[in-house]
Amino acid sequence: MNRRIVIVGFMGSGKTTLAEALGRKLGCDVTDLDSFITEGEGRSPAEIIAQAGEPEFREVETVALRDVLENNKAQVIALGGGAWANEANRALVAAHGCLSVWLDTPFELCWERIASSETVRPLAPDRVTAEKLYHDRKESYRLSERQMKVSSEDSPNALVEKILNR
Repeated sequence: MNRRIVIVGFMGSGKTTLAEALGRKLGCDVTDLDSFITEGEGRSPAEIIAQAGEPEFREVETVALRDVLENNKAQVIALGGGAWANEANRALVAAHGCLSVWLDTPFELCWERIASSETVRPLAPDRVTAEKLYHDRKESYRLSERQMKVSSEDSPNALVEKILNR
């Protein structure tokens, strides 16, 4: 693999799980951008959003993405759900020659995962808000180089094989 792979998609779409499975298959390093931010900032994206607001978080996110792309050896990077909606982040990914893969997961499946998770999601406090955000971000996700349709029947390993076979 001579290009880094950036996994994009809505919260609950399976980005981190797929990135980890892909990294295992390829024997390479994986970075989850939200975890990278948490380690660097000493607080989670949800905490940053709650304390400083989403605009400040998006600035932190872009700086973190730049750092990962310039100073990190990860070959597979899972972005946060809103990172790809930021044009500056898409430009960074393109400038570093990464392959962007959108996990096109139906909202119902994302919502099931969001609702059953213990992860705090300040931008999706309820189903109506989450669904609106899902539809708002979908246009930006379509700008990725590859689209992977995801269903509840797809295992991470099956999705890895689909990515590698393309």
